[in-house]
Amino acid sequence: MTALSERFTIGLTGGIGSGKTTVAELFGALGAALVDTDAIAHALTAPDGLAIAPIIEHFGADFIDARGAMDRPRMRQHVFGNPEARHALEAILHPLIRSETLRAAEVATGPYVIFVVPLLVESGNWVGRADRILVVDCPEEVQVARVMQRNGLRRDEVEAIMAAQASRQARLAVADDVVDNGGAADSLPERVRNLHSQYLALAAQR
Repeated sequence: MTALSERFTIGLTGGIGSGKTTVAELFGALGAALVDTDAIAHALTAPDGLAIAPIIEHFGADFIDARGAMDRPRMRQHVFGNPEARHALEAILHPLIRSETLRAAEVATGPYVIFVVPLLVESGNWVGRADRILVVDCPEEVQVARVMQRNGLRRDEVEAIMAAQASRQARLAVADDVVDNGGAADSLPERVRNLHSQYLALAAQR
């Protein structure tokens, strides 16, 4: 049983450009409860977010923008290549993200909960906390092409982002289930529906 909730839970992840957001939305349309840890992290660092006061205390007001939110570009530049600063930021954010994730799961109304965790493998503490790990997978060349088209980035910029994430092999190694999203988009809903049926049956066993 998951330590996060009494509910049946899925940890959903995938590399940049894999289509994990699309897959999550398809599950949500079928009735699954979605808890997006990235959205929670953004809310925590938005104006009046729970992380703002400790960020000011540790890093100073220079890391807060004119709106009162964390200055994400400045913080990103500060922690890049600075492990001590990165660990300090993580020490602020991770406990808050975990508590807010738990809170969201407890009030979720769907038959089961999907935690959308972009850095699930990298965080090192999700495997074992969710009942099943679902990986949205596609060839790396497909990832590169999608992100170049979607974000207007150069190939080397996309490859640098991918290099900083867990490898495709590392994600697949922890997967209980895999959605292959390397092909035609019109076949994706059926694959999600099939998994949804499996998850409903597993959730009912609770």
